[in-house]
Amino acid sequence: MFGIVPFVKMAGRGLGKIFKGKEAEDALKKEVDDLGLGREEIDIKVDETGKVIVKGKGVTQEMKEKIILAVGNVEGVGEVEDGIESSDGGAASQFHTIVSGDTLWAVSKKYYGKGSRYMEIFHANEPMLKHPDKIYVGQVLRIPADGDMAVA
Repeated sequence: MFGIVPFVKMAGRGLGKIFKGKEAEDALKKEVDDLGLGREEIDIKVDETGKVIVKGKGVTQEMKEKIILAVGNVEGVGEVEDGIESSDGGAASQFHTIVSGDTLWAVSKKYYGKGSRYMEIFHANEPMLKHPDKIYVGQVLRIPADGDMAVA
């Protein structure tokens, strides 16, 4: 488990400034469903402070991380509390917050020592990423453990 995962509250996909109550929960559930992330056994709640709480089981480590990122990379979400049990015991990824000047090439070089592995990071963040050049400051990406990725 990751515990609390921080996000940049003022960055992300705009679903409206609704991050309290059932309306926020419904919007986040729809976002995860629209991305096809299979949250059948995952519950998403938003507490009175606007913190998102995800709980459940029955998803892989990769899917768990993608669900956390899908709800966290939404404008108005400042943190996600991880209560998801992964079903496969996969290695946890690192999370990287994009800063000004970052490219997937630069992020790949930082974590893997080779910029040419940037497409591995892109694929690890699909379907949230649609194109390797379309990242934004404040976005949080998953960086799988080096052993979990094929060497390009």
